[in-house]
Formats: sequence, C-alpha cells, structure tokens
Amino acid sequence: MKEDAKVLRKLAYEYLQIASSDRNAENIKLHKAVNDLRQIRPVVLIDELPWSEMNINGELTLQCTDPYLRSVEWFLRTNIFRNKYFPADMVVPCCIPVSKVIKSTGIGITVEEETLSTDENNNIVSHKYNDVLQTEEDLEKLHNPVITYDQEETLRRYNMVGEILGDILPVRLTGIGAFSVGPWDDIARFRGVTNLLIDLVDRPEFMHRIVRKLTEIKTSELEQYETLGLLDAYPTSLHCTPAFTDDLPSKDFNGERVTRKDIWGRGYAQIFAHVSKEMHDEFDISYMIQTVGQCGLVYYGCCEPLDKKIDIIEKIPNLRKISITPWADVNVAAEAIGSKYVLSSKPNPSAVAVPRLDKDALKKEIGTILDACRRNNCSCDIVLKDISSCCKHPENIFEWEKVVMDMVRNY
Repeated sequence: MKEDAKVLRKLAYEYLQIASSDRNAENIKLHKAVNDLRQIRPVVLIDELPWSEMNINGELTLQCTDPYLRSVEWFLRTNIFRNKYFPADMVVPCCIPVSKVIKSTGIGITVEEETLSTDENNNIVSHKYNDVLQTEEDLEKLHNPVITYDQEETLRRYNMVGEILGDILPVRLTGIGAFSVGPWDDIARFRGVTNLLIDLVDRPEFMHRIVRKLTEIKTSELEQYETLGLLDAYPTSLHCTPAFTDDLPSKDFNGERVTRKDIWGRGYAQIFAHVSKEMHDEFDISYMIQTVGQCGLVYYGCCEPLDKKIDIIEKIPNLRKISITPWADVNVAAEAIGSKYVLSSKPNPSAVAVPRLDKDALKKEIGTILDACRRNNCSCDIVLKDISSCCKHPENIFEWEKVVMDMVRNY
C-alpha cells in the first residue's frame, strides 16, 4: 500500500496542475456557453480511445497493486496523458472522484452472446447475440430490478483514497450524473439485430410490449436512484460531450437531495438508423417522453443519423442537445436545429485509423461542420469518439487535435 500511495501522490500533484489551471477554468466557461445556447466558439473533445495502441514510453503502464487504487491510477494517468498530447477543450474535475457503489438484482434475463476479438488488448470485439426474448413466456420473465447502495464498500474506497490523496486534492463521492435510456440497444442485445428489425414489421404489438416493459423498468430505476440519493448534479461529461450548464438547478455540496429535474437525461436508439421516421417516432420517441423526458435537460442520439428526424425528436420535453453522426448530412441537420438546440457533431473516427492522417480531408470535413453551424447559428460541440483503432499511430490523434483546434479557434 505504501508503494501504491507513492505512485498516486506523484500523479496527483501532476493532475492538480491541470485541474487548477486557468485553461481548465476557461474550458468550463466554453462548455457552459455551448450547452446554454450562448456559444463563444465550438468546443472540441476526444474520447473512447484505443488506449491499447497509445502507451508511449510506458506513460499508461499501471504500477499500483490494489485493484481499486489501480482504477484511480488509470483515471490520473489517462487525464495527464490527454492533457500532454491532445488536450483539445478537455475539463478535469478539481477533485478525485470516487463513484458510489451501486448494485442491481437484474431484470430477469441476461444477454447471451458469442464474441470474437482480433486484438486481445482492445476491448472492441464483434458480437453475435442469441434471441432470449422471442416469446410471450420470455417477456413474462422481465421484472423491475431492486437497486441498492453499498455504502460500506463506498466509504472504504472513499476513506482509502482520502488517506492517500486528501491533502493534495478533495476526494468527492459521485453518483449518476446522467440518466441513460436506450431500450432498443438493449433489445438488439437480447434478440439480435435481424430478429428485432423483422419483428418491428411482423410483430409490432409484441415489440411494443417489450419496449413498454423496458420503459417501466427504467422508470423504476430512476425512482430508486432518486429515493436512494444516488443522482449527481455535477457531472463533467455527458457521454463524451460537455455536461456543464447553468440551466439546471444548482445544488450546493451540502447534502441537498438531487432530483431528476437536476440532471441530464440521455436517450438513443442506434439500431433505428434502419427504420423510417414514422416507426422511430412510434416505437421510441413516445417512450422517451416517459423516461428521459422527466429530466431537467435531454441529450438525444448516438450513432444513428438523425438529420431528417429532428421534428420528431423535439417532441421530447427539455430537449437541449442532438447527436449528429458522420452518417448524417450536417447541412440538413444544422438547418433544422438552428439556435434551438446544441448540434453535437461526431466527425468520422476512421480518419485516424490509417497509417497517416489526411489533413486536407480532415480540414474539409471539419470545415463543412463549422460552415453549417455558422450559417444556421448553431451552438456546437465537436467530439471525436468511437475510435476503435489509430492504426497503432497515436500521433494521428495528436495531429487531428491540432488541426481541429486551429480551426475552431479561428471560428
């Protein structure tokens, strides 16, 4: 434990310099301005990285032996690494976060799958799902989970980290900063994509029963999180995008109970990239209203193209941010979004999955995004994510950051 403490304390002093910097404070202002629809300039973030291909000079090699302290070490090392090589508009909390240990009894069924990996060091694998939700009998197995808070284990971790690092940085217990709901992603894993898409046409009422039940389950989870005091009004990230805002009720660090109206809701239906707008509305948006629509602000979308579906998405109460992927037409999306919502743009991650970055192609891609947002007065964040590989050339990501940051600074 003494050796672990030495490792963490050295890293914590480096981390403190980042967290207490003027740039960190300025980036928080930039993030808030985008999310509050009063943009100063677009912000840029990079996330979901191929860490197994990026360990330069052993800078990401873990040295701690305690399992939980290794996770703290990873948090410190990766943030220091980002700041050194590709900071973009990153923000780090001026504290060491310790997540509350939350447990669930489950919902009655589990995913059955086969996976295939081409790189044992990369967590990106291919999946084949077995259908475990194909009959009425299977549907009857679904039930609301029981959520519990393991306060004893949480405090053990909190006290352990506090004893090591508490004189350098505050240690803060963190809960659920965003309520995430993606029933159709869950159904795709329970059933397989092909079965899901066929039954939307052949067995629509059965599919409605499934999503109604999963909506009931998610609503129960939200109620339990709220009752148990597990919601958190101070997230630094909203699935790779900025989370800071002045448009949610401020909760001071005084034990005041956080409610669903104090947090972000995040909804998505990635598999609905393949369905019509009418079907998307009927089978997803109407249910999102009941779940994420209860939250104070809502971010909708992930990898599904939504450029021609803005009119149905804006039925969700408190909508604030919409994801626009590489497979969407950003010009169409920006015209529909205007100044009403944040356009959360996701450039194509394949740009860095090559032996050498094509800077001219990158400038053209980002230029199209920035021109569309400028023309339509959109607040915008630009997030490079889903980076399965950088072709073992991490400098591609470093160069991507430099090119894009130069462009947004001249916006």
